[in-house]
Amino acid sequence: MAAKLSSGAGLVAYETLDSTNAEARRRAEAGERGPLWLLALEQTAGYGRRGAAWSQSPGDIAATLLFAPNARRDDLGQLSFVAALAVAEAIGHYAPRARIALKWPNDVLVSGGKIAGILLEMLGGPAAPPLIALGVGVNIVSKPERAAYPTARLIDILDGAGAPAPAAFVETLDGALAGWIARWRKEGFGPVRAAWLEKAARLGEKISVRLPNETVEGVFRDLDLAGALVLDCESGRRLISAGAVLPAASPRSGA
Repeated sequence: MAAKLSSGAGLVAYETLDSTNAEARRRAEAGERGPLWLLALEQTAGYGRRGAAWSQSPGDIAATLLFAPNARRDDLGQLSFVAALAVAEAIGHYAPRARIALKWPNDVLVSGGKIAGILLEMLGGPAAPPLIALGVGVNIVSKPERAAYPTARLIDILDGAGAPAPAAFVETLDGALAGWIARWRKEGFGPVRAAWLEKAARLGEKISVRLPNETVEGVFRDLDLAGALVLDCESGRRLISAGAVLPAASPRSGA
């Protein structure tokens, strides 16, 4: 039986699960519409964007919110930015002095290291009212050591406090997410975009973005009104709606 959170969402915790997003899909196919959080203390087949593996240790967060967005299909991609703000707020609740930044399109950084990732999947066919599986992975007690990018974990920035239990963190995240979703539904993407840009990593800097068939470089200038990355390249301005911002190159050591 699902526990109830203050937002009205349910919460079901599993000792072991293949993937919280996969479980959300199974439940949606069986008729569940949420809102329902699915929390796994251990995932055996967790995944992120484009099917990339997501590693997790006991004590870390792997959770998915299954819910009906009650919004236009064309706007649903904006929920990645809504979720990023909520995850940043939840981390800030436990580590108020942390240097939190948001990396386009769906990562949360602390002091330059990735501490959380977000996976947004739309479920159901084109004729059915949409359902969203919003997956969140947060490094609480561990961090990948062999990742191709810097990583971070929550226990290193807690100012001596103990790490929150996974269910407690999800409850905090649920409250933050409910607030941001309510604002997004009422006021649109504008306030979300402005708040995201205030925390944007590498805004105004030259970045590299990996696309399916090329890698482009340019100065990160803005987000457009649909959430696309605005990049000033040597060949002119480009809008990028899907891609991966590559990690900053490590500075060379002095000779």
